[in-house]
Amino acid sequence: MIDFVKDVRLWFAPARLKDEGETPDYRFSLANERTFLAWIRTALALVGGGFAVDQFLPDLRWAVRVGMALALLAVGAACAVRALNHWVRCERAMRRGEDLPLSRFPVLLTAGVALVAVTMMAVVLLGWTKGR
Repeated sequence: MIDFVKDVRLWFAPARLKDEGETPDYRFSLANERTFLAWIRTALALVGGGFAVDQFLPDLRWAVRVGMALALLAVGAACAVRALNHWVRCERAMRRGEDLPLSRFPVLLTAGVALVAVTMMAVVLLGWTKGR
């Protein structure tokens, strides 16, 4: 928990990373940044998907529509926060000469997206619309 608090502080003051070990080869820092941007694009896509479900599927039952939209929005928000935290943790590890941190988040992201996809398949197959 203490490491997480330190990580959160670095979110808002990334210049403090310079105090962590030695500056890595810039190519590694740039690769870390590209990975961060890929996670942010994924988060934006999930948020956009959540809004799309809410706005463009008005004939779905309210609970189904809102449930899927909220699930996508929540996973998108978690993905954005995870992107920043992972960037900080990787940058710190590279500066310290440590192994890059492992994460269970890809499994959670996959499970969240798969859950929404399976729910969408059920909606398509069963036709959970307002009129039925």
